Amino acid sequence: MNIRILNGHDAAAYRGIRLEGLKSSPEAFGSSYEEEQLYTIDFFKARLDAEHTFTFGAFDGDALAGVVTLVPETKAKLKHKASIFAMFVSPAYRGKGIGRKLMTSAINHAGQLEDTEQLQLSVVSSNQSARHLYSSLGFSVYGYEKRALKANGIYFDEEHMVLFL
Repeated sequence: MNIRILNGHDAAAYRGIRLEGLKSSPEAFGSSYEEEQLYTIDFFKARLDAEHTFTFGAFDGDALAGVVTLVPETKAKLKHKASIFAMFVSPAYRGKGIGRKLMTSAINHAGQLEDTEQLQLSVVSSNQSARHLYSSLGFSVYGYEKRALKANGIYFDEEHMVLFL
Protein backbone atom coordinates (compact mmCIF):
# COMPACT_ATOMS: atom_id res chain seq x y z
CA MET A 1 0.00 0.00 0.00
CA ASN A 2 1.48 3.31 -1.10
CA ILE A 3 0.32 6.47 0.70
CA ARG A 4 0.98 9.91 -0.73
CA ILE A 5 -0.49 13.39 -0.98
CA LEU A 6 -2.85 13.65 -3.94
CA ASN A 7 -2.71 16.41 -6.54
CA GLY A 8 -4.77 17.56 -9.50
CA HIS A 9 -3.57 14.63 -11.62
CA ASP A 10 -5.46 12.34 -9.21
CA ALA A 11 -8.77 14.20 -9.66
CA ALA A 12 -10.63 11.41 -11.50
CA ALA A 13 -9.64 8.74 -8.98
CA TYR A 14 -10.40 11.07 -6.08
CA ARG A 15 -13.79 11.99 -7.51
CA GLY A 16 -14.60 8.29 -7.84
CA ILE A 17 -13.75 7.38 -4.26
CA ARG A 18 -15.33 10.55 -2.91
CA LEU A 19 -18.64 9.78 -4.63
CA GLU A 20 -18.40 6.16 -3.48
CA GLY A 21 -18.04 7.33 0.12
CA LEU A 22 -20.88 9.83 -0.10
CA LYS A 23 -23.19 7.23 -1.64
CA SER A 24 -22.30 4.29 0.62
CA SER A 25 -21.99 6.23 3.90
CA PRO A 26 -24.17 9.33 3.63
CA GLU A 27 -24.26 9.74 7.42
CA ALA A 28 -20.48 10.11 7.63
CA PHE A 29 -20.09 13.31 5.63
CA GLY A 30 -21.40 16.86 5.70
CA SER A 31 -21.65 16.85 1.90
CA SER A 32 -24.04 14.70 -0.09
CA TYR A 33 -23.71 12.47 -3.14
CA GLU A 34 -26.51 14.45 -4.83
CA GLU A 35 -24.51 17.67 -4.46
CA GLU A 36 -21.05 16.43 -5.35
CA GLN A 37 -21.99 14.25 -8.31
CA LEU A 38 -22.68 17.52 -10.12
CA TYR A 39 -19.14 18.82 -9.52
CA THR A 40 -16.78 18.71 -12.50
CA ILE A 41 -13.36 17.11 -12.60
CA ASP A 42 -11.95 20.65 -12.60
CA PHE A 43 -13.63 21.25 -9.23
CA PHE A 44 -11.93 18.18 -7.74
CA LYS A 45 -8.64 19.12 -9.40
CA ALA A 46 -8.78 22.58 -7.78
CA ARG A 47 -9.62 20.99 -4.41
CA LEU A 48 -6.57 18.73 -4.61
CA ASP A 49 -4.28 21.53 -5.78
CA ALA A 50 -5.41 23.98 -3.08
CA GLU A 51 -2.46 25.52 -1.25
CA HIS A 52 -3.54 24.82 2.33
CA THR A 53 -5.17 21.41 1.91
CA PHE A 54 -3.46 18.02 2.00
CA THR A 55 -5.45 15.01 0.82
CA PHE A 56 -3.68 11.72 1.44
CA GLY A 57 -4.49 8.71 -0.71
CA ALA A 58 -3.77 5.04 -0.13
CA PHE A 59 -3.08 3.21 -3.38
CA ASP A 60 -3.22 -0.51 -4.09
CA GLY A 61 -1.38 -0.45 -7.38
CA ASP A 62 -3.33 2.10 -9.41
CA ALA A 63 -6.51 1.74 -7.33
CA LEU A 64 -7.26 4.48 -4.81
CA ALA A 65 -8.36 2.50 -1.73
CA GLY A 66 -8.79 5.28 0.83
CA VAL A 67 -8.43 9.00 1.49
CA VAL A 68 -8.24 11.54 4.30
CA THR A 69 -7.85 15.32 4.16
CA LEU A 70 -5.83 17.57 6.49
CA VAL A 71 -6.69 21.29 6.50
CA PRO A 72 -4.51 23.60 8.60
CA GLU A 73 -6.04 26.87 9.73
CA THR A 74 -4.49 29.97 8.18
CA LYS A 75 -5.79 32.83 10.35
CA ALA A 76 -3.35 34.15 12.96
CA LYS A 77 -5.43 33.23 16.01
CA LEU A 78 -6.28 29.76 14.67
CA LYS A 79 -2.95 28.67 13.15
CA HIS A 80 -2.31 26.32 16.06
CA LYS A 81 -5.16 24.08 14.79
CA ALA A 82 -5.77 21.83 11.82
CA SER A 83 -8.77 19.68 10.96
CA ILE A 84 -9.20 16.18 9.59
CA PHE A 85 -12.00 15.74 7.05
CA ALA A 86 -13.37 13.24 4.54
CA MET A 87 -11.84 10.05 5.94
CA PHE A 88 -12.98 7.09 3.85
CA VAL A 89 -11.71 3.61 3.00
CA SER A 90 -13.52 1.64 0.29
CA PRO A 91 -15.41 -1.30 1.80
CA ALA A 92 -13.31 -3.80 -0.22
CA TYR A 93 -10.18 -2.54 1.57
CA ARG A 94 -11.45 -2.26 5.14
CA GLY A 95 -9.92 -4.26 7.94
CA LYS A 96 -6.41 -4.03 6.48
CA GLY A 97 -5.10 -1.11 8.50
CA ILE A 98 -5.44 1.41 5.68
CA GLY A 99 -7.40 3.89 7.78
CA ARG A 100 -4.69 3.80 10.46
CA LYS A 101 -1.97 4.35 7.85
CA LEU A 102 -3.85 7.28 6.31
CA MET A 103 -4.49 8.88 9.69
CA THR A 104 -0.88 8.34 10.77
CA SER A 105 0.32 10.04 7.59
CA ALA A 106 -1.97 13.02 8.21
CA ILE A 107 -0.92 13.26 11.89
CA ASN A 108 2.77 13.07 10.99
CA HIS A 109 2.36 15.73 8.31
CA ALA A 110 0.50 18.00 10.73
CA GLY A 111 3.35 17.60 13.20
CA GLN A 112 5.77 18.91 10.56
CA LEU A 113 3.75 22.05 9.91
CA GLU A 114 5.26 25.10 11.57
CA ASP A 115 2.33 26.29 13.69
CA THR A 116 0.06 23.26 14.10
CA GLU A 117 -0.32 22.14 17.73
CA GLN A 118 -3.61 20.25 17.63
CA LEU A 119 -5.81 18.27 15.27
CA GLN A 120 -9.58 18.25 15.38
CA LEU A 121 -12.16 16.00 13.75
CA SER A 122 -15.80 15.05 14.03
CA VAL A 123 -17.16 11.50 13.86
CA VAL A 124 -20.70 10.17 13.82
CA SER A 125 -21.22 8.70 17.29
CA SER A 126 -22.65 5.45 15.89
CA ASN A 127 -19.50 4.76 13.83
CA GLN A 128 -17.79 2.49 16.35
CA SER A 129 -14.86 1.48 14.14
CA ALA A 130 -13.89 5.08 13.32
CA ARG A 131 -14.30 6.17 16.95
CA HIS A 132 -12.08 3.29 18.05
CA LEU A 133 -9.43 4.14 15.45
CA TYR A 134 -9.31 7.80 16.43
CA SER A 135 -9.16 6.99 20.15
CA SER A 136 -6.37 4.47 19.58
CA LEU A 137 -4.38 7.23 17.83
CA GLY A 138 -4.69 9.51 20.86
CA PHE A 139 -7.75 11.60 19.98
CA SER A 140 -10.11 12.38 22.85
CA VAL A 141 -13.68 13.61 22.88
CA TYR A 142 -14.16 17.28 23.81
CA GLY A 143 -17.76 17.72 22.71
CA TYR A 144 -20.94 16.04 21.60
CA GLU A 145 -23.41 17.47 19.10
CA LYS A 146 -26.90 16.01 18.97
CA ARG A 147 -28.52 15.95 15.54
CA ALA A 148 -25.35 17.23 13.88
CA LEU A 149 -26.27 15.74 10.50
CA LYS A 150 -29.50 14.77 8.81
CA ALA A 151 -29.35 12.23 6.00
CA ASN A 152 -32.41 10.63 4.39
CA GLY A 153 -34.62 11.98 7.15
CA ILE A 154 -32.52 10.48 9.95
CA TYR A 155 -30.53 12.55 12.45
CA PHE A 156 -26.99 11.59 13.44
CA ASP A 157 -25.08 12.76 16.50
CA GLU A 158 -21.37 13.60 16.28
CA GLU A 159 -18.49 13.49 18.69
CA HIS A 160 -15.88 16.21 18.34
CA MET A 161 -12.36 14.95 19.03
CA VAL A 162 -8.96 16.55 19.49
CA LEU A 163 -5.35 15.35 19.43
CA PHE A 164 -2.72 17.60 20.97
CA LEU A 165 0.56 17.19 19.08
